[in-house]
Amino acid sequence: MKTFKIGGVHPPENKFSEKQPIETLPLPKTVYIPLSQHLGVPAKPVVAKGDKVKAGQLIAKGEAFISANIHASASGTVAKVDAVMDTTGYRKTCIIINVEGDEWEEGIDLDTSLIKECSLSPKEIVDKVNEKGIVGMGGATFPSHVKLMVPKGKKAEYLIINGVECEPYLTADHRLMMEKGEEIMVGISIQMKALEVEKAIIGIENNKPDAIRHMTDLAKNYPQINVEPLEVKYPQGAEKQLIKALINREVPSGKLPIEVGCVVHNVGTSFAVYEAVQKNKPLLERVVTITGSILEKPSNFMVRIGTPVNDLIEAVGGLPENTGKVVSGGPMMGKALNDLNVPVTKGTSGIIIFSQQEAPRVPVQNCIRCSKCLTICPMGLEPYLLAILSDKKRLEECEEERILDCMECGSCLYICPSGRPLLDQIRVGKNLTSQMIRSRSN
Repeated sequence: MKTFKIGGVHPPENKFSEKQPIETLPLPKTVYIPLSQHLGVPAKPVVAKGDKVKAGQLIAKGEAFISANIHASASGTVAKVDAVMDTTGYRKTCIIINVEGDEWEEGIDLDTSLIKECSLSPKEIVDKVNEKGIVGMGGATFPSHVKLMVPKGKKAEYLIINGVECEPYLTADHRLMMEKGEEIMVGISIQMKALEVEKAIIGIENNKPDAIRHMTDLAKNYPQINVEPLEVKYPQGAEKQLIKALINREVPSGKLPIEVGCVVHNVGTSFAVYEAVQKNKPLLERVVTITGSILEKPSNFMVRIGTPVNDLIEAVGGLPENTGKVVSGGPMMGKALNDLNVPVTKGTSGIIIFSQQEAPRVPVQNCIRCSKCLTICPMGLEPYLLAILSDKKRLEECEEERILDCMECGSCLYICPSGRPLLDQIRVGKNLTSQMIRSRSN
């Protein structure tokens, strides 16, 4: 069974919601739509207080090269443009819309029938993906149109599709493959046309045998698309690890997948591309898993962007009495929430509710020099050393030890028997090292 070779861990999977079909969450009373829910420069508002908007209407323009358009996720009146707490814990500028219905912008095809043929040219596909605000749905939220624009002098050979969903608990991609597999296949074909590649590979971990069977059956009608089962190992959904697992190529330090002839997109992104190109539909909703061992019915919902997380929690019966922590994202890379009214964004894959018994971290003790963090680091780094250097602000040494290669997967924090806050310290060190490097060019 294929997998990446260096490091990796296998936390308990806890895929409690894997058999729960996707349900549509009712519209909230108010949506809070952040201008920065993608990697890069925040979008600029093109609406103001008092404006009437429809679902799918452009409300903020991504004007920088790395940015993304933002669209209204429901119809109503713009209440204001104001700073609101988001999942990072910081206040970010949002367009706040009082929802008054579900009237859609003209030209958006809401019919669910499949459209297979795409007559657009590669450039027209890229322009459509850009126009509709599509970003990476696996968590990184990199603007998708940029990935589809292969730099001059480079050539894409493979489109790699991430159906791994290696984070414990999360099942949004799994359910999307089961329920929207044909649309994903068409979305992949469209991306292949944009990239002018002839090979696509969908990687799916073998803890999803039903998804592997379903996507393999669908792929029989798409001879250029292959489905590859993978060994279950975290963080196999990371670009570099997935490329290594599927085609045994290594992306050099500090470089992007295109250096080895690859472009990597998520299955959710592929579905969004299908809807953008074939249905003229902007990215204004996504599948979100809400789960936890203490929930009676862990679920998967199709949720409009800007919906308060609390609405999701209420849809599964509210917070259990013994709740200890609520996390946005997976347990390995997600962030604990201190406000349950933060909005769902394009990158929100899941909400996990942990009990009071599950929530606490292991008490911090002295490092016992066990070297487990070295063994499991998928980037071949030395987490204990990077944590020390970060803590002491020895930034030149952080740079030499490749701290910027850290993907913040959390494997070192997970495996450490002494409960050392390795990831927390490395994150601070990465930020400071990046600032140091940027200051050299100023």
